[in-house]
Amino acid sequence: MELSFEQMYQAIIDKDVNYEGIFFTAVKTTGIFCRPSCTARKPKPENIEFFKSTKECILHGYRACKVCHPLEMLSETPLYIKEIIAELTADPSIKFKDYDLRQRRIEPNQLRRWFIKNHGMTFHAYQRMFRINSAFKKIQNGASVTDVAFNSGFESLSGFGDSFKHIFGVSPKNSKEQRMIDLKRIETPLGTMYACAVPEGVCLLEFTDRKMLETEFKNLAKALNGTIVQGDNPHFPLLEKELQAYFEGRLKEFTVPLFTPGSDFQNVVWRALREIPYGQTRSYKQQALHIGKPEALRAVANANGMNRISILVPCHRVVGADGSLSGYGGGIWRKKWLLELEKQQH
Repeated sequence: MELSFEQMYQAIIDKDVNYEGIFFTAVKTTGIFCRPSCTARKPKPENIEFFKSTKECILHGYRACKVCHPLEMLSETPLYIKEIIAELTADPSIKFKDYDLRQRRIEPNQLRRWFIKNHGMTFHAYQRMFRINSAFKKIQNGASVTDVAFNSGFESLSGFGDSFKHIFGVSPKNSKEQRMIDLKRIETPLGTMYACAVPEGVCLLEFTDRKMLETEFKNLAKALNGTIVQGDNPHFPLLEKELQAYFEGRLKEFTVPLFTPGSDFQNVVWRALREIPYGQTRSYKQQALHIGKPEALRAVANANGMNRISILVPCHRVVGADGSLSGYGGGIWRKKWLLELEKQQH
């Protein structure tokens, strides 16, 4: 259902972030376009027109607001933080201290606040996670605990052992049966997402504000007998590349490998989701018929709800029998946006 002018105007008065990505506000008197959540002074209704995309705003001669930066993704990582994370990815043993940050004209407290807000931990804790992630993988590949400890930037074996055990619950030498699940934060036009991956493929992709996300993390860790830790993974670059192409309307089928731990029935349902063509929708009943289980309508709906890999396993393409946009973990507004994107490119 299309939003009315009154609904959109009320959203900008309320600075409602829930409408991010749904529409943009263009102001005729200033020639500027903004996000719905922009904090700048609100113009009169007669001086406004609304557009669905930044592209439409630009084509109509408007320029981006310098207050809300509508051409940037919501919650996008600042460039200076991207550069630091890239350095950590290349060499997890690096230790950025407050002095090093100030040399780069970065205020340590500002960086700390950003990491707490966006990663739930301080920057120094994030660095430690990265080092432990890298160390775990080296030990799994046969390197000695002593070599790994000192090559990872730890000053003592005991300090390394304590940090390792705090995260994994076991000592480094007893970690062979453990599994690492890499975690990465990814920005998209619909907000920030968390991605998890193991050697077999991507095993989770969810919006960070999804309800029950913590439960999903716990269930995934239990299913894989693993620990979720910030770190790099060989599947992440392709995932990010394909997500960007998808959101730009240039990609209809993902090729990044997926890994979906679950029951046999759940995997049948999840495979059926991937078989729904781009730009099309199916009802829960049609999904049940598609897998040859017309009597299992409720079970199919439950399995859809247990899908951990948004967009790539497209549960957003399942709608109510009457075509209504029924439940979606990422929010109905995101489901609407995704379906409209695919419909435009279909």
